[in-house]
Amino acid sequence: MRVFAAAALGLTSGLLAPAPGAWAADPFLRHTATVDVVQKVGPTVVNITTERVVEQSPFQPFFGIPEADRFFSDMFERGAPRTVQSLGSGVIIDAKRHVLTNEHVISRATRIRVQLADSRQFEATLVGADPNNDLAVLRIETQESLPWVAPGTSGDLLVGEPVIAIGNPFGLSNTVTTGVISAKDRSLRAENRVFHGFLQTDASINPGNSGGPLLNAEGGLIGINSAIYGGAQGIGFAIPIDVAKRIVSNLIEHGVVAPVWLGLEVQDLDPRLQELFRVPDNVSGTLVSGVRAGGPAEAASVRRGDIVARVEKQPVHDAREFYELLDHVTVGDEVEIELFREGAVRSVKMKAAPVPENAVAELTEQLLGLQLVSRGPGVFGVTRVRRGSGAAQIGIQPGDLVLGINGKPLADANALRSAVLDLRGRQQALLVVQRGPGRYHVTIPLV
Repeated sequence: MRVFAAAALGLTSGLLAPAPGAWAADPFLRHTATVDVVQKVGPTVVNITTERVVEQSPFQPFFGIPEADRFFSDMFERGAPRTVQSLGSGVIIDAKRHVLTNEHVISRATRIRVQLADSRQFEATLVGADPNNDLAVLRIETQESLPWVAPGTSGDLLVGEPVIAIGNPFGLSNTVTTGVISAKDRSLRAENRVFHGFLQTDASINPGNSGGPLLNAEGGLIGINSAIYGGAQGIGFAIPIDVAKRIVSNLIEHGVVAPVWLGLEVQDLDPRLQELFRVPDNVSGTLVSGVRAGGPAEAASVRRGDIVARVEKQPVHDAREFYELLDHVTVGDEVEIELFREGAVRSVKMKAAPVPENAVAELTEQLLGLQLVSRGPGVFGVTRVRRGSGAAQIGIQPGDLVLGINGKPLADANALRSAVLDLRGRQQALLVVQRGPGRYHVTIPLV
């Protein structure tokens, strides 16, 4: 009986087993939705190579300590400059050969080249960049017709739905990884800032993937991959395409994303203020400390003493986070803000306005305690120091020159505006100050 059973089992197995190579020849099994998406969108993904010139301090190989290198670089001549290369990804988004990528991929680049999946290579120029949202737009310098994919939508994404990432991790061109949407509206810290509203996925995203497309199962462009979260394994992040589309239109039209103004000022809600305004423990937010006359907030009936709990449905925990959430907003957008007032929660909408001309000077005096005037390219002179301000406490004097704020060189008035607006909600600022032949890095409390 055992011999018969074994023979019967072998016969049955033989009947059920496919002939060698049968599965491999079955297009239904091999030609999956992922294959369709890759064949459709893969040709629109480009490998980005950038070059930038780096000036070396002669002491850097000996110290290797950023603070020491920064100190000695101001005292001695730098070493010979060298050219360094970096890699990233991008995706062509229209027939005009615009490429969407991450800002950190092309930051400070002196030359940008792109390579398509078919190995064609072209020079590219920077159209505009927005470091606050880590997005940049390039234009490929050719008149040839190139494949492209239109941005889709990320507003209806479902946690758990399949996604596909295409990019050039570690320079390995046109690498495909798959996964699912793990979470939405993630916040993560990278270097000295926090990014909000990211998509989280378990599709592998590594250095070189930055700027590449995140796609849904139908091939829709739903996000731009970002590898700014170092050290993560099995966790990737992407900028939702709905955010990117607003930024891209500004970059293509103006080259920059103009900061917005709602006509209100906020401050952190500490325990003393929370008790004073009778805010329940389960309510978090930031306190409205001022409402500008004639601004969008006043038109929306926002009052001093209101608690801002959410911006565009994103929770707000402190003043800095409030201003960071406004980075996604462009001039003319309608902004929804959730307020807590006198025991009740209410929602108001206001239209984001451009920053008024006098706002930067007012903020510079309010936050830094300084009045600044241009003394030439990259240099702003101190004409007045407010008594009792953080600048006065440090010892800054009229006649000093301010060259940079929080690592941002003050190349022109636009750079100054960007640097000063970025101080809102922060506790301190790092200034590069020149007095006579000396150059100093000083930290100023923002009071």
